[in-house]
Amino acid sequence: MTLALPAPDLAPRLLGAVLTVRGVSGRITETEAYSPDDPASHSFPGPTARNAAMFGPAGHAYVYRSYGIHWCLNVVGLPGHAVLIRALEPLSGLDQMRARRGPGRPLCLGPGMLAQALGITEADNHRAFGPPDFALIPDPPERWLSGPRIGITKAADWPHRFGLIGARHSRRF
Repeated sequence: MTLALPAPDLAPRLLGAVLTVRGVSGRITETEAYSPDDPASHSFPGPTARNAAMFGPAGHAYVYRSYGIHWCLNVVGLPGHAVLIRALEPLSGLDQMRARRGPGRPLCLGPGMLAQALGITEADNHRAFGPPDFALIPDPPERWLSGPRIGITKAADWPHRFGLIGARHSRRF
C-alpha cells in the first residue's frame, strides 16, 4: 500500500492496519485526516520547525505534543498531509501497555492514550515506518464510517474522522 496519498484518502486506508511499535501492537480503528488546505492542520501555515516531518517523505511519523502533555502519532502522506492515529484495538504487548498507562485505565481510546501505551516519544518524529519494530501492516476495510473531527475548533465539521465499522476500540460516530 502506498502511503504517498492526500490525507483524506490515506486515513480510511489505514483503518484495519496493524501498527507495531517496539514489541507492542494494535489494529487501527480510528483516524483523522489533516492537509495543507485545512485550517486545523499543523501544516496550514506552511513548513515550520515543529511540523517539518509533515513536509518530509511519505511513510514517516509526525509526532507532536498536544496541550503540552500528550504525544500524538501521525502517518505522513503527501507533503503537508498527515493522518492522526486516534484509536487502536490492542493486540500484543498488553502488559507493557498497561504498565505505561496504569492499571484499570483505557489503553488506546484516544491519540494521547495510544501514544503512551505504545511508548511513542519525540524520538519517533521523522521515523520511517518499517519492520520489524515500527511497522504498519495494511489490511484496509471495504467499508468505514466518517464524521466530524474531535477536539478541534477550526474545521471541526469536516468529515475527516474515519472509523472501522463495528470497532469496540474507538469513539462513537
